[in-house]
Amino acid sequence: MREKVIIFAILILGVHHGFSQDWANLNKFKRDNMEIKNKNNRVVFMGNSITEAWENMHPEFFEMNPFVNRGISGQTTPQMLLRFRQDVIELKPELVVILAGINDIAENTGPITQDEILNNIISMVELARANKIKVLLCSVLPANRFQWRPSIKPADKVIELNKKILDYATKSNLNYVNYYNEMVDDQKGLKYELGEDGVHPNAKGYDIMEAILLKEISQVLD
Repeated sequence: MREKVIIFAILILGVHHGFSQDWANLNKFKRDNMEIKNKNNRVVFMGNSITEAWENMHPEFFEMNPFVNRGISGQTTPQMLLRFRQDVIELKPELVVILAGINDIAENTGPITQDEILNNIISMVELARANKIKVLLCSVLPANRFQWRPSIKPADKVIELNKKILDYATKSNLNYVNYYNEMVDDQKGLKYELGEDGVHPNAKGYDIMEAILLKEISQVLD
């Protein structure tokens, strides 16, 4: 009897301490996805806080275009991969824009290798292509510091990951959106005038990203 009580207590504690947590935040867009499934969603943006904040800072960019924002703050590539079917494929877009990797470098969900990050991105690409969705792969934005993880020095890791993404895009005949070159400073970080915290763009930063991205979207869709 005592053993049964202990096992029951462990199960209850597990439920309240993570066993049933929505790790990939699948619930965030579930209702919105149901409402827009049959609308003209030509482009879906998959990403993290950089993507999520884009719509908050420049709502007109999404309101004036057939764009759907599916960025979730803090997310890493395994979380994005887990929700890719729900938040991208089931919306049946013509194109998905994938901007991912900086939170993996920050180890938000634990240590991960560069190849493992790339493999998660490749899996998203393969899922998209299997469902006849075109893909734009984006460079990770420059960053040489994390305010929330000061022990990690990301600058060279960002460069290395971007090279892997570019190499894969080239070999796979995918368009590569190079934000990095236009936004990097002489310390391998994000230009201060484009994002004060060193990771997230401000309005001026998003202006630059939009100009670069719209050209790529036009090439792919037209």
